[in-house]
Amino acid sequence: MLRGVQGVRYVPDAHSGVGVLTLAGSSGRVDADRARLFAEHGALAESVRWFGGPGQSPGPWEVPLELFSARVDDLARECDRVIVVGTSFGAEAALLTGAGSDSVSTVVAFAPSDAVWAGVTADGRMTSHWTCHGRPLPFVPFVEAWQPDLDPPSYLDLYRRCREEQPEAVAAAAIAVECISDLILVTGGDDLVWPSVQHAQCIRARRSRHGLDTTVLTDAEAGHRTVLPGEQVVRGGARMARGGTEAADRRLGELAWSHIRRRL
Repeated sequence: MLRGVQGVRYVPDAHSGVGVLTLAGSSGRVDADRARLFAEHGALAESVRWFGGPGQSPGPWEVPLELFSARVDDLARECDRVIVVGTSFGAEAALLTGAGSDSVSTVVAFAPSDAVWAGVTADGRMTSHWTCHGRPLPFVPFVEAWQPDLDPPSYLDLYRRCREEQPEAVAAAAIAVECISDLILVTGGDDLVWPSVQHAQCIRARRSRHGLDTTVLTDAEAGHRTVLPGEQVVRGGARMARGGTEAADRRLGELAWSHIRRRL
């Protein structure tokens, strides 16, 4: 337990002065394997459950961003620099946290989104993934007529249609990525969950308009999940098509790790 939230913290043998907060995707789980990897390379590393735990939202909706900023502040008290790492929905949280905190030096977003998306509650209500000061952030709703045509389902077409049919909602829900000082985006060209390559292009374009560079790393054959060197392949999560192959996902992980190591 980390100050009232389920999670893990790994203390390295030789602390480099860097802290890392790593956030899983739509499972909301504690990403202990990735936190362990960062600690093996000198970082004070932790991961937290961000929904489904005691006192938390039962699903990925209306999750307070203060959960993540509190962890960043706690790491910053012991570290010279803090890196926030997130995957998919967790990348949304990482980008929002980095945009809203001066204590975050780098954000690493795997399969990122440039905007906040809808979460669907157990009773079918659409709302934001995140809240700030108790208020839901603007979000992109889902088009309700959409149905998957694959088994297991791919949601790539859903997210594309939502963007095409609701450009004003996308603009209103855009993440202020220009407020992040250093950003690495990692995307698979065969991502079947959502169009993360397109999302990364939108992020880079927005930052470019503010005179900021963005590191974008892509492998055309990789899917939604990137596997870093030394990590186990995650087998759980919701039943859906994610694309890629283990070889391609690991190849993208090797590429990403070469850039992440420089920040450690």
